[in-house]
This record gives sequence, structure tokens and C-alpha cells, in this order.
Amino acid sequence: MSEQRSDRQGLSQGRSGLLERVQGMLPARFRRGTAVVPVVRLSGVIGAVTPLRPGMTLSGVAKMLERAFGTRNAKAVALVINSPGGSPVQSRQIYLRIRQLAAEKKLPVLVFAEDVAASGGYMIACAGDEIYCDPSSILGSIGVVGGSFGFQEAIKKIGVERRLYTAGSHKAMLDPFLPENPDDVARLKTIQREIHTTFINLVKQSRGSRLKAADDVLFTGEYWAGETAIGLGLADGIGDLRSTLRARYGEKVLTPVIAPATGLLSGLLGRRAPGAGQLALDGLAGLPDDLISALETRAIWARFGL
Repeated sequence: MSEQRSDRQGLSQGRSGLLERVQGMLPARFRRGTAVVPVVRLSGVIGAVTPLRPGMTLSGVAKMLERAFGTRNAKAVALVINSPGGSPVQSRQIYLRIRQLAAEKKLPVLVFAEDVAASGGYMIACAGDEIYCDPSSILGSIGVVGGSFGFQEAIKKIGVERRLYTAGSHKAMLDPFLPENPDDVARLKTIQREIHTTFINLVKQSRGSRLKAADDVLFTGEYWAGETAIGLGLADGIGDLRSTLRARYGEKVLTPVIAPATGLLSGLLGRRAPGAGQLALDGLAGLPDDLISALETRAIWARFGL
């Protein structure tokens, strides 16, 4: 009997040693006991900067998010956000997709704000179970903004006659070449209030009792630096990605960055992942649109002094 026990022990030890050797040959993130926190960077203006130059959209980031939440041995997913905002629709759709994946995979989401997580960028940040920032990060801007120009006097001076044909009494609402109509402005403000209410409800639902100030402080469109944002309950603490994840998951935590898919075709077409201040030149034919896109993007970032 003792010989049989000895044989079984030897067999068990042999199997254990074999498993250890096999695991040793695997990439670190596939080994048992290795903490993995995939990282997704969400950077740039959200939505269409110009019709031909989209910024960050759900369709552009969906695959990265799915790969991150599907990572083997993942203990959490980290989002690094650097965005001044943009489209409220795309912001909310990205937020919803993150929360859907977090619920499906039962993984916590940790958000790290870089230079700015404001307006739509802050809306996406609210998808995090926890939000961390730098003392100099800018957060907030929970509001809605829209703008235009009035060119009606300019075209008179250069002798241009405006000819506009519409069906529908409000089809030319807020046309920059027509005098401003107070009724049109009132209609626009009604729409903005509806969008603002949706934004406010999303923040309240996400941050809950962590919010530490009244609505007339938090939801005016104002934005704040990191420490003040934490005091208001818009963020949970000061922390960078590397230090925070090591403190929570150990010194050997792996943080693979989930990058956008690249390939020969995308390279030939000159397409790049959207980001802040991007100026992609697809030949001279695209130069005017690229310049306009860069200027509009620069103007959005400049609202936050960046």
C-alpha cells in the first residue's frame, strides 16, 4: 500500500511539474494567478469634427472595448480618457456600451482622466465605477453648448445676394446668413435643456451619493481641476494608472494596451485612430477639410485652456 501511495504521489508531482513548465512557456497574461487589467485609451473630440473627419465614435471604439472586456484573466478594465467632449449622442452611446460590457463580464471599470475629461468626455468617464485624476486634470463641464456666426451683414458688403428655398417654416432655422430670429433661439434652447437634463440624470445615476454639491453648482457647465472635482464628488481620488493598479493588484499586474486594429488597407488609405489635434493629410485634395477639422478641434480643446 505504501508503494502505491508513493507511486500516486510521484505521478501527482510529475503532473504538477509538467503543468508548471507548460505555464512557464505561456505569455504572462495567460498564466494562472497573473492579474491582468487591459487598458483602453479614449482620446480626442467626440463625434464628427467635420463630415469627412469623424472624431471618437462608438463604431470606432466598440471593438477595442469588446477586446478589453474579453481579455483572459482580467481583474478589471482601465479606461484612460483625454477628451474635451463633443457629440452628446456618441458620448452616451459609448457610456452605455461600457456599462453593458461591464455587467456582462462582471468586471469593474477604473477610469483615469488625463488632461481633460469634460463635457462628453466626463459623460464617458461616468461609465467608471471609480474615477481617478491628476491634480491638474480638468473635469466637469456638465452642460450643453452650441454656436454659430452671423454673416448677413458681411454678404451685403461684398455684394452677395442670398437665395434660399425651403419647404417647412422652420427649415432654415439658425441659418448664419439670415438675421437671428428670437423664436428660433428659443427652440434651440428648449432642445439644449432636454439634452442637459439627460446629461444631469446620467451623472446622478452614475455618481449617486458621492456627489457633494448642489445642482446649481455641479450642473452649470463649469469645470474644475482635480482636487476640487474630488471635493465635489465628480472624481474619487488622485492617482495615475500605473501606481493605482500596482497598489490594488500587485507589482506584477499586467496592463496590456488595447489598440485600434491596423492593417495594410487602413495604412494605404491614410486612416488613423482619432486623437487630439490630429491632422491627417490624404493628399492635397483633402487639405481644406483637414485644415478646417484641425482648427475646429483646436477650438474645442482651447475652451479648457489646452
